Amino acid sequence: MHLVVDGYGADTAKLQDEELVRTFLDEYPDAIGMTKMIVPQVYTYHGPVEEDWGVSGFVLIAESHISIHTFPDRGYVNIDIFSCKDFNTDDALEDVKATFGLPEVKVWRMDRGTEYSTPSEAHTGMVRERSSIVSGGGPTDE
Repeated sequence: MHLVVDGYGADTAKLQDEELVRTFLDEYPDAIGMTKMIVPQVYTYHGPVEEDWGVSGFVLIAESHISIHTFPDRGYVNIDIFSCKDFNTDDALEDVKATFGLPEVKVWRMDRGTEYSTPSEAHTGMVRERSSIVSGGGPTDE
């Protein structure tokens, strides 16, 4: 499952709060039954376009990852929660909206990796697809 959230009109103070982003990334995997693999990585970025600065962070989970990219001057945030384990996307969306003060969101929910029911099938399928691509063919639907 992959929940993708674009949040608009966010609370600016929350979007520039590194500690809020770090705490969310640190605590949220456990809240949705996932397994955190590393300490969250959180950084504030200032680039060539002044209003594009923001806080970005991610945490690897055994099931995949959670990432956040904020743009405080724009009141905008991107959040991805991606997991090979089912989670309640409606509850996750409400948690994200509450955490970052989001009055407006665009949301995408995607099922990913549904072709494989076991890790062994996933590995075999990825090796077969890579071999086909390297030899000049495309992915196959065998």
